[in-house]
Amino acid sequence: MAQLWQSPILEESFALIDREVGAHPFTPAEYAVVRRVIHSTADFEFKELVRFSEGAIAAATHHLSKGDPIIVDVTMVRQGVAGMVERTFQNPLLTAVTVGEPPEDGRTRTETGLLRCLEKHPNALVVIGNAPTALMALCDRIASDQAHPALVIGAPVGFVAVEASKQRLAQTSVPQIRVEGRKGGSPVAAAILNALLVLAWEQQP
Repeated sequence: MAQLWQSPILEESFALIDREVGAHPFTPAEYAVVRRVIHSTADFEFKELVRFSEGAIAAATHHLSKGDPIIVDVTMVRQGVAGMVERTFQNPLLTAVTVGEPPEDGRTRTETGLLRCLEKHPNALVVIGNAPTALMALCDRIASDQAHPALVIGAPVGFVAVEASKQRLAQTSVPQIRVEGRKGGSPVAAAILNALLVLAWEQQP
């Protein structure tokens, strides 16, 4: 099994998290994702907030291992995952907010950029760690059969439209990993994708 370099401090941190989490309902792969989110946030409430659709991790690791595209909503998510992407499968990494200038039809720049990225890569793995409007727009494209993402990581943070966007995602049939409620954010979204990259890398022969 291929292994990624892991520091002693990270290993010790994971061991501490394991002891505090104790018994849990997750599969080993799901727990690897949840544990990395807890490590990134020092917030054990994420044990109760992260949701996985059936087959989500398998869909994600298959997509990533082929080197297929990843779309992230904002620069902070990109910065959080670029190193792991480079060390593993070197997937094309597109950032919606940087291609959304100028915004169209009253949309935000991130929303506009995401739609432009989806036009070129309708089957990409999509990561939303900041912009609920972008997640809503993605769900619209899924509903109209214009996008078929390999996986959606839905983890926007905040108060306005955040919970509604996650509920909308939950109603779709696409593979997804989402964070319920108001919590989330770029570090959480990046942690989820990094965990999936590690899982895909370690599953290689």
